[in-house]
Amino acid sequence: QVQLVESGGGLVQAGGSLRLSCTASGSIFRFASMGWYRQAAGKQRELVAAVTSGGSTNYADSVKGRFTISRDGAKNTVFLQMNSLKVEDTAVYYCNLDLWPLSYWGQGTQVTVSS
Repeated sequence: QVQLVESGGGLVQAGGSLRLSCTASGSIFRFASMGWYRQAAGKQRELVAAVTSGGSTNYADSVKGRFTISRDGAKNTVFLQMNSLKVEDTAVYYCNLDLWPLSYWGQGTQVTVSS
């Protein structure tokens, strides 16, 4: 069983920055793709950014140029650096570890961007 522990959420003004972290237990992190998803109130969960075990990344169009996903294999940790935050980035952010057929989710961390 893999556990994902997220941190780094909070309240920030529009234009500000936050850095989310997600640390995975166990030994499969280095083989897995890692992703950050978000779910705003009343909306479906959506992919924000993902990074493969080889380091390839992809981003939602809405965050390209503002968010950066990275991973540290030595720490079993994936990061999401969020810059130039907008009010519409407000959501609960979830970390995901994907190694087919396994998929694990973190508990979520709230990000609130005020105008």
